[in-house]
Amino acid sequence: MKIEKHPSSRNTYTLIIERDNRIIWGRVSVADNLLIDSATNLQSLERKMRKLLKDFEGLERVKFDYAYDLTFFFEQYDFLNQSKIAEIAGLHPSLIRQYSTGHKKPSWEQVQKIERAVRTLGKSMAKVQLASRQ
Repeated sequence: MKIEKHPSSRNTYTLIIERDNRIIWGRVSVADNLLIDSATNLQSLERKMRKLLKDFEGLERVKFDYAYDLTFFFEQYDFLNQSKIAEIAGLHPSLIRQYSTGHKKPSWEQVQKIERAVRTLGKSMAKVQLASRQ
């Protein structure tokens, strides 16, 4: 899968982030070049990826859109209810937990189901209005 510059914004690139044990791996594709690095936290990874983009592609003031593997996604958004995501996605909750811990790797089809479920939850939350009892 070739991911290039984000079409809606100059100097915005998709940073694909994956968790492997204690290391976070990131990759960015620019034209035919794939830049890869790792770090122990997201801030360090972003800094390293920006340096690679500057050194190898001459790009400065780069912004990133993130694409997460499921392990890192559930780590970053640990407040999400995995059982509810599983229900909306039509998957068994234990399977979602196995994906979130990295014990199992999902197929592309499963990833798409989970992404649709997360987006459904996001749309639902965007409609929420809270009221005071005063």
